[in-house]
Amino acid sequence: FFAILLGVSMSGNITNEELEEIKEGFEKIDLNSNGYINTSELGELFREIGFQMPGYKIREIIQSVDLDKDGQINFNEFITIFTDLKNDDVAQSFKKALNKKEGILAIGGTSEISSEGTQHSISEAERFAFANWINSSLEKDPDCQQFLPINPNTDALFKVVGDGILLCKMINISVPDTIDERAINKKKLTTFTTQENLNLALNSASAIGCQVVNIGAQDLKEGKPHLVLGLLWQIIRIGLFAHIELSRNEAIAALLKEGESLEELMKLSPEELLLRWVNFHLEKVGNRRISNFSGDVKDSEVYFHLLQQIAPTGSEEDVPRIEIDTSGLYEKDLTQRAELMLKQADRLDCRQFVTPADVVSGNAKLNMAFVATLFNKYPALTKPEDQEWNLQSETREERTFRNWMNSLGVNPYVHHIYGDLMDAMVLFQLYDKIKVPVDWDNRVNKPPFKMQGGGRMKQIENCNYAVELGMSAGFSLVGIGGQDIYSGNQTLTLALVWQLMKRYTLNILEDLGDGEAAGDDLIIQWVNKTLAEAGKTSSIKTFKDKEITSSLPVLDLIDAIQPGSVNFELVKTGSLSDEDKLDNAKYAVSMARKIGTKVYALPEDLVEPNSKMVMTIFACLMGRGMKRV
Repeated sequence: FFAILLGVSMSGNITNEELEEIKEGFEKIDLNSNGYINTSELGELFREIGFQMPGYKIREIIQSVDLDKDGQINFNEFITIFTDLKNDDVAQSFKKALNKKEGILAIGGTSEISSEGTQHSISEAERFAFANWINSSLEKDPDCQQFLPINPNTDALFKVVGDGILLCKMINISVPDTIDERAINKKKLTTFTTQENLNLALNSASAIGCQVVNIGAQDLKEGKPHLVLGLLWQIIRIGLFAHIELSRNEAIAALLKEGESLEELMKLSPEELLLRWVNFHLEKVGNRRISNFSGDVKDSEVYFHLLQQIAPTGSEEDVPRIEIDTSGLYEKDLTQRAELMLKQADRLDCRQFVTPADVVSGNAKLNMAFVATLFNKYPALTKPEDQEWNLQSETREERTFRNWMNSLGVNPYVHHIYGDLMDAMVLFQLYDKIKVPVDWDNRVNKPPFKMQGGGRMKQIENCNYAVELGMSAGFSLVGIGGQDIYSGNQTLTLALVWQLMKRYTLNILEDLGDGEAAGDDLIIQWVNKTLAEAGKTSSIKTFKDKEITSSLPVLDLIDAIQPGSVNFELVKTGSLSDEDKLDNAKYAVSMARKIGTKVYALPEDLVEPNSKMVMTIFACLMGRGMKRV
């Protein structure tokens, strides 16, 4: 969605760097990441940053930019506000107040694509929070002792990411076993081995769904603050939200509202579920509710009540009762009240991410991280016993596709693959990525979709157009219609997404083979030729070849592309057990990423072998071997 608007905004007077800042500002108040804020939130934002804009002025702005009169402002309309106000006193006051409010530091020239001297903003609060989180999470890791603890009051955080070790460790904390530890260079690091670690970290970050398109190894070596903070937040966020999902935590079904289906609950984002979770517990103590993690939590009252509701009661074996002291509610000074509240959170071992200042200032990102920590440790939910549900966990294929889409920066972020594709907006963005032209102006119905106003039909029209685009691109979509995508037909939706991913992968091999179309036969031919020329004995006949289950052809190919990179003493050979095969596969996937290949497939895909995912591994290695990735 933002990619579409990039072209629109560039026709005005906004630079690339300003666009990035505007996007960041918009996302501060678009907490559910649906691409819209309501008009009342615009006034709230001005008030939150300490700039008392007259109500009539806000109304004038809304009337001038809310062109479709739907009471919501999208990113494009938000750009219009900033374009109009860019050079007047209101805009300057807005920016100064925002910087003061959020504890922002301005730093120069921190983007690979920016001109020298460009100013970027970083949050001191985020630097402080992330440094402390890393200190506690990696405290006992023997490979991190040389740079821990990180002083959160200095720029040390931006320096310690430079060798890639810390980033690899963080990725494994958020999504365990993503990186095989054997692939990390840990001793006597050189420029080359540091580069390998950073390749491994960045490609693994992509594989778990981080967007790293504009972040390079050199950016991390130089410790460019805004890029480092952005990457760290993505990694931390993925770990925090990993289990805030119905298929992984069936107790979340307790949050169902009357008349709501499980399917509707599954479509909620982790942010929306966290808000509902907080309100679920608040209902037990009064009428107060929250709709955001900024202004609604500033006085700490919500947190005191929440802590009181989720604290262990002693009813569970080996879990002692913890009585929450709520006397801090009577403290008039909000900062002191927040400190008293956090002392109670510390008793639950949950004093993470926020300081009293972050609570009082309403730092939405860090407050949301704090609430996610509370949820993960003390959800205090019980699955309803009066219903039987057959909830299926996310499959490997679904997870791979979802991570691939998110790594490309689609908006909204994909949490539930079927619910988030039903309006086809994400699919259209993927078509853009694979160079299939989308007629955004004439064929795409834009959100929001109001169900009472023909919204359902507009979404189905989008899905029909998405299928039409696939057919025009030569996809095999026999028997697939727009209604199948809208209704979340798992088999047919995945069939379309797979062909999008396959085309994206094969685009890497564009123009290879003297104009010959890149396909399975060409890839297999190149793999066997490369293996033979390197003196390797392994080869493959198809992507279902049983030899692939050992991962030896992959490891041999990696070593052929970058001689000496694979430590074959770590590779199991001979008669292999399933455990041995998985061990080899974990090493192979990490080594492929380490030499600079963006592999989304999982080790289990090699052991199976899953021919579709195996094809992507060999295709990406071919691209790497031909120096095209």
